[in-house]
Amino acid sequence: QAQLVESGGGLVQTGGSLRLSCAASGSILRFNTMDWYRQAPGKQRELVASITTGSSTNYLDSVKGRFTISRDNAKNTVYLQMNNLKPEDTAVYYCNTKPVIRVNGMDYWGKGTLVTVSS
Repeated sequence: QAQLVESGGGLVQTGGSLRLSCAASGSILRFNTMDWYRQAPGKQRELVASITTGSSTNYLDSVKGRFTISRDNAKNTVYLQMNNLKPEDTAVYYCNTKPVIRVNGMDYWGKGTLVTVSS
């Protein structure tokens, strides 16, 4: 059964850094493009960064130059290094495959990890 476990969030001041991790079960990560999403309070979930199986990357414009996505297939883990954090980065961060994992006809999401950036 598919499982995604996000970790590494926390409270950080403006300008600080965090490194998020997403541990995936089985071979999910190895054969899929992986995405990091975030959802801020009262807002829709948005795609933040993607990394293909060949390690090509794409980023939301507002995080370019500050966030770096990477993957370690041997550890079944994808990372999001976040530097120079801003209050507007405050959100719950989720990882998923592209397309999103479906379980019993519904989108599957892990619990996410909360990032709070104080001003």
